[in-house]
Amino acid sequence: MTTPGDALAKKNVAILVLAQAILGAQMPMIFIVGGLAGQSLASNPCFATLPISLIVGGSMLAATPISAIMQRWGRRAGFFTGAAFGAAGGLVGAYGLYLGSFPVFLLGSLLTGVYMSAHGFYRFAAADTASEAFRPKAISYVMAGGLAAALIGPQLVKLTSQAFVIPFLGTYMAVIAVNVFGATLFLFLDIPKPPAPRQDSPKGRSRLELLQTPVIAVSVICAMVSYALMNLVMTSTPLAVVGCGFSKNNAADVVMFHVLAMYVPSFFTGHLIARFGVEKIVAAGLIVLAGAGAVALHGVELENFFAALVLLGLGWNFGFIGATTMLAGAHDSHEKGRMQGLNDLLVFGGVTMASLASGGLMNCSGGNPVDGWNAVNMAMAPFLMLAGGALLWLVLRPKET
Repeated sequence: MTTPGDALAKKNVAILVLAQAILGAQMPMIFIVGGLAGQSLASNPCFATLPISLIVGGSMLAATPISAIMQRWGRRAGFFTGAAFGAAGGLVGAYGLYLGSFPVFLLGSLLTGVYMSAHGFYRFAAADTASEAFRPKAISYVMAGGLAAALIGPQLVKLTSQAFVIPFLGTYMAVIAVNVFGATLFLFLDIPKPPAPRQDSPKGRSRLELLQTPVIAVSVICAMVSYALMNLVMTSTPLAVVGCGFSKNNAADVVMFHVLAMYVPSFFTGHLIARFGVEKIVAAGLIVLAGAGAVALHGVELENFFAALVLLGLGWNFGFIGATTMLAGAHDSHEKGRMQGLNDLLVFGGVTMASLASGGLMNCSGGNPVDGWNAVNMAMAPFLMLAGGALLWLVLRPKET
């Protein structure tokens, strides 16, 4: 149920949904071709997924500066900055492919990470003008915009990956166009710029104090694990699909179904959170992620890849949207810039480590793609136990008065 004051929030959500659909399309594009392009450029196959790792690493490094830009100049300034870096990353990546230079290609990936960081704040921006009742639905609807991105991105890869003599060059040229066109949407975004803090304004908790708050600590852990494990498996998926004898178009289709599974549930995730409680939805996400690993370990037929990646997307949706909702209600407005930047710094720090590990596990932990794929999926287990234990502790601990 929404309140009459949610008219502005609904307008902003509509714009952010479109931004998620258009600008967000570059993420499946890059995740499909990044590892394959890296494999063709890198002298050591263990570094094939390094381009994706640097995207996530760039996102981690940019999280705090992007959050500070938004806190001082508003969401729109931060989103324009992200789109500009997305276009620059596409341009440098295309130039690296043209030169056949792995270092230049990696630089383009690092720049793209700044876009990925700004993109991550769409979900927080959705909550800025929403009432408490509408907030989980607003976050969920914006995440649902990724449904269109899941369809657009892989189809653009199919259209552009072989458009030039140099493989994937056309895909990176398309990334530039996506950022330039998509950035115009932010002209219509209407989120008030945060007021400048006054001398007598509350300072809020320090970063350490925020992280010592139980609900914040658990929400960050669950967000880190959900996102990192999704990235760990998805990063290696195109390499595994092609390595097991299937085509690049098969790999694109598997990733497309995965990204659809990431975002289709967003149409009802907010309603499920409102009905059953956020802790139960996060727990369901962790259980589904474990199911994804089990299906992947069961075999390397094409249907196994499809089923495992669909479950991976669904588990990420419940785990990550649930954790975001937990976090959004656990800090005050004057702590927003500090906490949201810290959250994404930690989340994408974990995702960076997972992405780096993905290539090594996939290409260097066994004698063939099947062994590598099994190693990737077995690596999920300890982290799922960590997040599940933290969530159980939060639910069972005595409630604070």
